[in-house]
Amino acid sequence: MQPSGPMGVKVTVEWAGFRATMAAASSSSSLYSGSKLLLGFTCKGKKMPLKFRWTIAFLVFTLSRCFADDDHEMEEFLKREHSLSKPYQGVGSSSSSHWELMGDAMVTTEQVRLTPDMQSRQGAIWSRIPCHLKDWEVQVHFKIHGQGKKNLNGDGLAIWYTKERMQKGPVFGNKDNFTGLGVFVDTYPNEEKHIERIFPFVLAMVGNGSISYDHERDGRPTELGGCNAMVRNLKHDSFLFIRYVRRRLTVMIDIDGQHEWRDCLDLPGVRLPQGYYFGASAITGDLSDNHDIISMKLYQLTVLRSKKEEEEEEEDVITIPSVDNMELIRLGQSDEGMSGIAIFFTVLFSMVGCIFLIVIGLVVYSHWNENRRKRFY
Repeated sequence: MQPSGPMGVKVTVEWAGFRATMAAASSSSSLYSGSKLLLGFTCKGKKMPLKFRWTIAFLVFTLSRCFADDDHEMEEFLKREHSLSKPYQGVGSSSSSHWELMGDAMVTTEQVRLTPDMQSRQGAIWSRIPCHLKDWEVQVHFKIHGQGKKNLNGDGLAIWYTKERMQKGPVFGNKDNFTGLGVFVDTYPNEEKHIERIFPFVLAMVGNGSISYDHERDGRPTELGGCNAMVRNLKHDSFLFIRYVRRRLTVMIDIDGQHEWRDCLDLPGVRLPQGYYFGASAITGDLSDNHDIISMKLYQLTVLRSKKEEEEEEEDVITIPSVDNMELIRLGQSDEGMSGIAIFFTVLFSMVGCIFLIVIGLVVYSHWNENRRKRFY
């Protein structure tokens, strides 16, 4: 059972013995991509006036529009040619399969194992078909487990939407200087000073073919944001959710066994070209883990756009992946690395500076006011 995460509101109106209950709820097989409305009327032995019914109906319609606007009135459709699920028919053994294995990856009846719990292994699975969807979301059902204790395991897995495919490398089993989007589940901290960061950690990065992933610093210089995610050796299912709509990237996780999505990353201004490939990869070094993909399901999202929006997008064709205001994002990432002592003294000196300015202002004002009064004598 995959998480759905319903959200909604319920309104009850009473008038002259009549009661009308309105319930608006957002639900979807994947996320809050549509709105469902429930409307109930009850009365105590009386027939509800037609005018009152129309009033309630109008309120329900207005409420539904509010919920629909939040999700841009999205509908979703499973794209089977871009999805991977059991029984993995033909994967790794047939040239007609939509998916191709690489390295140490292997198919079992229960999962696609990207790496076994052994040292110095790397594997991947890649779609053979490029994705030409404008708006999409992918749900990944995965599992990371092994014999190693905390921080004695590694290294993690990645979900890709890139121009290149089937190329081995050091970035979670894929090539460095990639072109496109990578979402990483990093299970081992390479940087010695992990200030305010708990591993495993989920982060995202957009590459343009010339940006290198900084392995020694766990990708911090180029990350778009992320969240900690305790995903190892779970007894329940773990899911990763990636949505790309209107040039907005959203990453969420469900790792608590409650079938509810938790926010991880939400960033506008992400520009990804169409025609790239989806894939998943993993790598182990001196430390290891089993990295399994149970399913990857891609959904096409239909989003209503105004004529003006369509014209603007047609004129602004994306050819190279990029992120708006990347310098501001990096500045925010650098602030994350401040120690508790540095933050304390920064706040302290800021407060002292403010108090000093206030005192100077009061002295100047008092002196000015005294001179002003002397002019009247």
